[in-house]
Amino acid sequence: MIAMADIYEAKNLIYYIVRKTPLYKAQSLSEKYNSDLYYKLEFLQDTRSFKVRGATNYALHLSDEKLESGLTTYSTGNHGRATAHVAKKLNTDAKICISENVPQNKIDGIKSSGGKPVIYGKSQDEAQEKALELNRNENRSVVPPFDHKHIICGQGTIGLELLEKLPKLDSVLVPLSGGGLISGIAYVVKSINPDCKVYGISMEDGAAMYESLKADKPVQVKEADSLADSLQGGILLDNKYTFEMVKKYVDEVVLVSEEEIKNAIAHAFYEEHFILEGAAAVGIAAILSDKVDVSNQKSAVILTGTNISNEEFI
Repeated sequence: MIAMADIYEAKNLIYYIVRKTPLYKAQSLSEKYNSDLYYKLEFLQDTRSFKVRGATNYALHLSDEKLESGLTTYSTGNHGRATAHVAKKLNTDAKICISENVPQNKIDGIKSSGGKPVIYGKSQDEAQEKALELNRNENRSVVPPFDHKHIICGQGTIGLELLEKLPKLDSVLVPLSGGGLISGIAYVVKSINPDCKVYGISMEDGAAMYESLKADKPVQVKEADSLADSLQGGILLDNKYTFEMVKKYVDEVVLVSEEEIKNAIAHAFYEEHFILEGAAAVGIAAILSDKVDVSNQKSAVILTGTNISNEEFI
């Protein structure tokens, strides 16, 4: 399984491509809840989302021969763009398999990062089938979006950066989809500061990890239209890592409505002048809707990305 040594190994590898991101004091929410609340600005990565951490760690564990054959992945957008970016940095190429549900702005982002979008199927699970086909036919290495040791450890470096600056955190709020991000962060946080509460935040419709936890096993869910489109997709029925890690290390999973996500996007813009995609705003949504109480605490919210279309934002 995963050990802290694996997270530190990732830390020693990924900054060749990845940025360390700053913490930003959330003044308005800190005053409202009499708390010390901080945002972790992962949207400042070159690909505008945290996904580049895991993709970089995975790719740098591949042999030169594997890299030369190219990369592929299946994605709801941000992981695909990260994989394309990493491939370009490592002088190889990437074909990114995405479903028909992925918005055009994220397809454009994949192209701008050097990737070739391959549109297939109506869900991330169906896009995965195409990526596996490219693995068989073209010998491309499939960069998993979440359920892999190297991906989880790459995302876990966020936890290390958090605790370097805020070692006595009371709580951390993390967007939750397949669980790669929260598994890495929660593992690091609980290993160093077991008293810190970890909240996973997702949207009300199509929250695969939430439904899987309710069923006590990985289950498939139907993808639904959401402002938090990056949180769509299943957790894989043969999930090897993230389902058990979320069960073990995450204290609570909270769901927020589309209206609450919309209000959180507006709050981030008007109060902080941040432009956030829906998935990045769910932590703020959970606080504003009083679904997570951060009063009189030192807390951090992971702001994961800013890849929102102009039409959705306006």
